[in-house]
Amino acid sequence: MQHTMFNTPVVKTLLRGMAIFLLKILGWKTHGSLPEEKKYILIVAPHTSNWDLFYGIILAFALKLDARYIAKKELFRGPFSFLMTWSGAISVDRSSHHHIVDQMASEFNKHERFVLALAPEGTRHKTDGWKSGFYRIALAARVPILLAFIDYSRKIGGAGHILYPTGDLEQDISSMRNFYLTVKGRYPQNASPVIIH
Repeated sequence: MQHTMFNTPVVKTLLRGMAIFLLKILGWKTHGSLPEEKKYILIVAPHTSNWDLFYGIILAFALKLDARYIAKKELFRGPFSFLMTWSGAISVDRSSHHHIVDQMASEFNKHERFVLALAPEGTRHKTDGWKSGFYRIALAARVPILLAFIDYSRKIGGAGHILYPTGDLEQDISSMRNFYLTVKGRYPQNASPVIIH
């Protein structure tokens, strides 16, 4: 893969060290480790605050996660274009959800290693359930889903177990719901129910 947030082994080691130090100062700990799979979707939930991005980035560095994420194409204009690309963003037209699923499945097929990080709610505000995009991408690309989390009540974040989508949405979402049952976002009242319509 051409992109990497960790441009060299030296930078990777430096950023990881800084992240671990910062987490210690803040009183946070990491949990789990990344899977050996070369390709997977990583979902992070619950997403209830802008602070999730801050802690998510630190935790990613600490766990040596090199992931891509989806961003609307409007953010790739002018001087921000380089920053967005460097940080792992993939430009998409969010007006066509079907196109996004196809585009992401194509990205998985292009690369030997590819990790896509998504917030399944799609927003930090409370909704009536999760969006189905991450699940449809996983099925289309034939990749597993890593259940990741940021738990503010215990000040811990990281990787949980990996789920191999069966195509039985009810069964798979039940497994995800059980995993996130005890995870508390920064604003628990904003957490969306683990439901996909």
